[in-house]
Amino acid sequence: MNGPSMTAPALLDLLKGGTLTGDWVLDPHNSSVRFTTKSMGLIPVQGVFREVSGSGTVSASGSAVGTLAVAAASIDTRNARRDTHLRSADFFDSDNHPDVTFTASSIQPSARGALTVTGMLTIRGRTRPLSFDATVSVAGDGEVWLDAEARVNRGDFDITWNFLGMVAQVSTVAVHAVFTRG
Repeated sequence: MNGPSMTAPALLDLLKGGTLTGDWVLDPHNSSVRFTTKSMGLIPVQGVFREVSGSGTVSASGSAVGTLAVAAASIDTRNARRDTHLRSADFFDSDNHPDVTFTASSIQPSARGALTVTGMLTIRGRTRPLSFDATVSVAGDGEVWLDAEARVNRGDFDITWNFLGMVAQVSTVAVHAVFTRG
């Protein structure tokens, strides 16, 4: 069970105090990567990536780095025909680019009391910078929960297929990542 969401200063104190130092592994059974986008300009399309993996390391100085990956072919929008199209070369091209990967390079306190996670997002072999705010919860039993939402413009990754302009360029990705000691 997770604890309450921590403020950025409280989490930074834990990081610098050595409490979280070490290697962490993503728990794929309790983590999720979901997305929402719009089709025909109005209708929300929601989905999830069924296969997620990752790891992270917190140094003795309190810096944290890590990687979160989803299997592009594990996309599930509850519509088999749409999912097949999303796996194709028009979108994720999962045969040639099996993973969507975010590599976090730093965390900093944000002006809103959360943390800003900064790193690089790679989709279809194209890598672009991405920063987003996240909330973190630390459980007494060795779990760290990170919850975040990021907006991703698929055009930044050369995913430009758009039949009659009916598919939104920007999707919202929601991540619930549960890390345990490695």
